[in-house]
Parts: sequence; structure tokens; C-alpha cells
Amino acid sequence: MRLLGRVVLWMFAVIGAFTFLMGGLGIWGAIHARPAPLPKKIVLSLDVDKGIREIDATGPLAAFGVRQGYQVEDVVEALDKAARDPNVAGLVARIDAPALGMARTQELRDAVAAFGRAGKPTYAYSTGLDGTSLPYYLASSFGQIWLQPSGDVALTGFMAQSPLLKGALDLLDIKAEFGARHEYKSAVEMFSQTRFTKENRETLQLLIDSWTRQAVDGIAADRHLDPQQVRGLIDQAPLMADEAKQAKLVDRLAYWDELEKHLTEDGAKIVDLNRYAATAKNEPTAVKVALIYGIGTVQQGGNDGFGDNGQMSADRIGQAFRDAVRDGGVKAIVFRIDSPGGSYPASDAIWREVGNARAAGKPVVVSMGDVAASGGYFAAMAADRIVAEPGTITGSIGVFSGKLVLTDFWKRLGVTWDEVHQGRNAGMWSANAAFTPSEWDRLNSLLDHIYADFTAKAEQNRNLKPDDMDKLARGRIWPGAEAKQVGLVDVNGGYAEALVQVRQLAKLPSQMPVRLVEFPRRKPPVEVLMDMARSGRLPGALAADLVALDRIGKLADLAAPAADLLVGENDALRLPPIDVK
Repeated sequence: MRLLGRVVLWMFAVIGAFTFLMGGLGIWGAIHARPAPLPKKIVLSLDVDKGIREIDATGPLAAFGVRQGYQVEDVVEALDKAARDPNVAGLVARIDAPALGMARTQELRDAVAAFGRAGKPTYAYSTGLDGTSLPYYLASSFGQIWLQPSGDVALTGFMAQSPLLKGALDLLDIKAEFGARHEYKSAVEMFSQTRFTKENRETLQLLIDSWTRQAVDGIAADRHLDPQQVRGLIDQAPLMADEAKQAKLVDRLAYWDELEKHLTEDGAKIVDLNRYAATAKNEPTAVKVALIYGIGTVQQGGNDGFGDNGQMSADRIGQAFRDAVRDGGVKAIVFRIDSPGGSYPASDAIWREVGNARAAGKPVVVSMGDVAASGGYFAAMAADRIVAEPGTITGSIGVFSGKLVLTDFWKRLGVTWDEVHQGRNAGMWSANAAFTPSEWDRLNSLLDHIYADFTAKAEQNRNLKPDDMDKLARGRIWPGAEAKQVGLVDVNGGYAEALVQVRQLAKLPSQMPVRLVEFPRRKPPVEVLMDMARSGRLPGALAADLVALDRIGKLADLAAPAADLLVGENDALRLPPIDVK
């Protein structure tokens, strides 16, 4: 009883402190209260600069249900429903310099265009379309673009750049020893080159040329301009507001209050899209489809109660697939991947789970985000169908490994190392010695084995001949449009297209409503606290008490009211660090 009493006090203290924090931030009501009824006539609002993420931002507030920005899937689903909702009169988005990749931009463009085809007006407002060409590329999908008179349009094109550290390493007497399969696997060049190799330059130029063509064609079609005219404007940019209007890139120069007045003069109310999404109910007859996220660097473990933290955990994803297979109500699986790759064994483990789900009779459709390359592509290739946006970075079928050797660097600092070992290759991965001939042989054998496994499985899954596979692999990256042409993906599109493929594979009527259900489920705050206790991230006394109560099965009963209050009902298969703008 003393244990129970102490934990009750701890729980009240935690809840009290959290309540105080939420009140101070003015967001307690957003967590605790039921959504207020929507107005009869609304204009949806989307503030793109708040962030359009694949999954909710991680951290304590996210664990307790506080939204930070928007999720891609939520935006697509909400706009699809709003297009059929007679109470929704239009859409307005604020766009300045959002952090978006090419594929995510195209996903939003597709959703906005579909909403507009329902006959509802769409407006993009900006104080200045800055940073890269992507903000304007997104804005051009709206029916009207309003720009603040003091703003500009930075439609300056695309550039890919990567840091090359060999010169700095030479100055520090640090030696790079890496192997790669093969010449297009450019991640190792960051340490070994001072300029792009011919192959790296070739593959990056293909990406930039493809993106430029996609953006130019999209802008030209949306703004009723000639593609060559758009290319000319790119070469002139950045453009001042009056220049952009004269070039027909924007429709009106005005301030936000003027657009707000225009949107609400007939009595409509502006409602944030997240609020609308929270109140829009799924049809009761909707077919259940599992949604599994693979976001971040591929690793075997690393899952955390507060979110993925940039890690695509094979353990978590594997469990999600197994749960979806066991759930008799799940008719298919959408596997959303946004990953540059990572661990080979972890990528292979995910590949296996995808195949197992298919063998169990659950169709799997991969939907690729901004990037699904190397280990990210490995995890995807066993699916029934692969859907990628034209601008998705994918492919990169290859592998690299190696180390930086610090022997001479330590000498410069006057640092010496000593060691004992047993086993000829025991010090293989030590940074204090170069690879011996036997160690280098083993490294190359490992690289050959991984590359052979990767390409063999890709040949099998994508029904490609070995000679064709050799031309497509070798570490080469592909834009989604070209990846479709060469057979690495099946169709271009985003979530909406993925659901088209799901309906085909599951033999559902084309208009059958579908409900995406995330697997695994998001953990409630109490489970997050338990995970923190077990991993030693809570004060010792509280952690011990929580774990003890969990062991005797009491914590859920004790903390259920608090949970209701807080959340209510509602090795190296990877890309190089390329900064693409």
C-alpha cells in the first residue's frame, strides 16, 4: 500500500505539472476538450510553413497528442473529404519558405489539384516565395496566387551539392579506407574525392534535369505559360513582386488582411485543416487498410515511446506487419517509406516481413516519399506494387563500407595507443590501424556478398534480367519518373494512387471507402512513461515504483483516468549526404 500511495502521489504530481505546463502554453484545452462544432460554411486553411511531415514530430508534446504542423496523409485525406463536403467553400494556404522535398511537394500539388477539380476555389498566399523553387512550384497548383507587394519569387531552379572532405582529412593526416559496389555508390566520395567523379556527376545531373523538367512542365500547365517561357523566368529569378505579376506568375499583389476579407465576405469562416481533419469521420462501411511507416535511417532497433526519432526500426516495422497480418479486418497494407537507407541486415529483415505479409494473403503497396533509396529501396522491393512520385529519389542499389584511419592524426597530437588481441582480424574495425591485406579481402568479400544478395532479390522482385539489373544498379540513384520507365517502380503518384492500387489488389470497388489505420498503434502517455521508466529516463524512485506496479498489473487501472484526461479518444545501404536545393 505504501508503494501504491507513493505512485499515486507521483502520478498526481506528473499530471499536475503537465496541467500547469499546458495551461501556461495555452494548449491544455486542445488536448483535453472535445472538438467544437464546425461552422456551416468554411474555408480550409493550411499553413505550409508550420511543416508538412510524414509523421508527427517527436517529443513529449507529440506523445500527449499536441500537433506540430501537419501530416502528409492527413492533408491528402482531409482534402479528399473536403472536396465532397458541401460545407467546405474553398482552400487557402500560406506558403513562404517551407521545408519540403520534391516528392512531398508533388503529393501536396496532386491533393490541391484534386480538390480544385471539385469546383472549389483555391488560394495560395505568400509574403515572399523564398528559399528554393519548390515553394512556387507548390503555389502554382492553386487557382490563384496572392503575393504581398514587398515579396519576391525565388524561382531560381535546382542545385545538388555535397561536402567533400578529403582536403580537410589530408590536412589532419586522416586516411579514408572505403570500398563500394559500384562506381555510382558515391557516399564514399565524401572522404576520398575533392571533386565529383564522372559517375556521381552523371547521376546527380539526371536528378536535377528530371526535377527541372517536372517543375517547368507543372508550372507551365498551371499558369498557362509556355515551358520555354518558364525556363526563361527561372534564369531571371529571383523576381520582385511587380515583375512576378507582370510575368503572370502571380495573380494579385495584396496583404493577408485583404485576402482574408475576400474569403470571408460571404460569411464563411476560416478553419485550420487539422481541426477539420479531427472532426471528419470515416464512413462506417470503410475497408480497413493498415498503414505502416518506415521513416528515417534503417536500423534493427531504436524505437522510442515518443516516436521514431529519425530511425526506421526493423523491430517495430516487423511487429507492425505481423500485427496487420493477424488482424482479420485488415484487407491490405500501405507501407509508406521515406528513408535514405542504413543497415543491410535490418533492411533485409523488413524485406522478409513484406514478403511474409504477401504470402499470408495481405497485399502490400509501397508508397514512397521524398526518398526511398538503397536500404529504403531494399525494404520496398518485395511489395506487390511500388508507387513513387516523379520526384522521389530511389534506387541506389549498392553498398559501401570502410573506416577512417587516425594513426597519423594521433601522432600529430602526441597520443599513443596500445592493445592486445586474439584473432587475426580482431582489430579490423579499429580506427587506429589501416586494413591489413587479410582484413581488406574480408571487407571486399562482404561487399560482394551483400551486393549479390541485393541485386538477386531485386531481379526476382522486379522481374528483371541480370544484364538489365546490372545497368540499373551499381549504386545509381533514379528520380521516380525515370525509375518507372526502367521498371524499379510501378506507377507514379502518392497516397491517392497507392489506394487505387490497394483497391485493385484487394479486388475492391473503385469507389469503396478505405480507412487507413496506423500500425503499430501510437502509445498512450502512460505507456510512454513506462518505457521511460524501464530505460532509466525517469527519476530513480518513480521509475522503480512504476516498474514494480507494472509487474503486478496495477498501473493500467491506476492511470486510466489520467490517460483519458490527457488524450481523450481522439551497414551501409544508404545515400551520401547530398544537399539538394
